[in-house]
Amino acid sequence: MGAKARKASKKSVKKASSQFPNSDSKTASADFLPLEGDGSRELAETKPQQNKATVLYIGRIPHGFYEKEMEAYFKQFGAIKRLRIARNKKTGKSKHYGFIEFENPQVAEVVADCMHNYLLFEHILQVHIIPPEHVHPQLWRGFNYKYKPVDYVQIERKLHNKVRTLEEHKKLVEKILKQDARRRKRIEAAGIDYECPEIVGSVQPAPKKIKFDEE
Repeated sequence: MGAKARKASKKSVKKASSQFPNSDSKTASADFLPLEGDGSRELAETKPQQNKATVLYIGRIPHGFYEKEMEAYFKQFGAIKRLRIARNKKTGKSKHYGFIEFENPQVAEVVADCMHNYLLFEHILQVHIIPPEHVHPQLWRGFNYKYKPVDYVQIERKLHNKVRTLEEHKKLVEKILKQDARRRKRIEAAGIDYECPEIVGSVQPAPKKIKFDEE
């Protein structure tokens, strides 16, 4: 730096200090010092964390608001990737909670903000975002399976009304007689005076129907 440049810099500092009469010349000149070559003063750039969660938990689902109804309702927010309602394995009835996955994480965030504590058919929905690290790997296993509940009444009816052989019939009668004997012993042990009806060991064939002429 030459002498002329030094003089020019001193004059600029004096002009700047004259604008602040109450302040010290040292502090005034320090305000105009360039911050070059000092890496410690540079602030680290913080990038906003991108939300990648697309799976939502939906609780307190009302009766009748099932897969088709949920898909038709939540489709207004955005494209749905997968949807599942927890159901009982035996009866197929809803457990009143489920999961839904959107293709866009921003849509999932909007749905969680709008639908949480939303009153639907006298039920207050509980909608929460599930972080990707908390999503179970088997959460969507068989999500598109249409469960048909087993009709156990029909199965028992067929077993009861099936045609049995003579041996099967004898085993059934012996089983009934053993149960009746145990029941009689319990009644006697309780001191109850009761005469149990006798159980016929063999079933007599039904009488044939006689057709009479109308005349």
